Amino acid sequence: MKFEEVTKKENLIFDGKVLHVYCDDIVRPDGKAAKREYAKHLGAVCVVPLTAENEVICVKQFRYAHHRMFLEIPAGKLDYAGEDRREAALRELREETGALCETLTHIGDIIPSPAILTERISMYLAEGLTFTETEFDDGEFIEIVKIPLAELVEMTMRGEIEDAKTQTAILKTWYLKNK
Repeated sequence: MKFEEVTKKENLIFDGKVLHVYCDDIVRPDGKAAKREYAKHLGAVCVVPLTAENEVICVKQFRYAHHRMFLEIPAGKLDYAGEDRREAALRELREETGALCETLTHIGDIIPSPAILTERISMYLAEGLTFTETEFDDGEFIEIVKIPLAELVEMTMRGEIEDAKTQTAILKTWYLKNK
């Protein structure tokens, strides 16, 4: 049996700046008609900026959807379809932390919510850091904090880091640095 669902008609129901929400008419693998609601997103990048002292430059930001502050690694959405993800990661690193890096290593991608969102986040490890000025986006309010990598791993394991991209990228970085 094939498990693929076939789109019969795409139905855009909301066309926002970041999200484009659809309710498509589809045919299930058993031949029955159904609807699928999901949001299209251009994608994003995130960066683990790791210092020579094994500290990670993190950011604290208020996230409106949850109405509270989150501790995360620097990240941002792609500015346009087809934007080079490596270049976007370097941009976000500089804008949010003021950091430039000697090496930027792709450590994988994460699809945070495959049932309802097309977003793909590319994760990077930045090393050999030097610092310049931050360039926050208009309306972006960020507190920068340095936290030892080992402590971030422990915070993740205790459930104190709830952001999926941060959890994944931190644990992958720990694994890569300790294997």
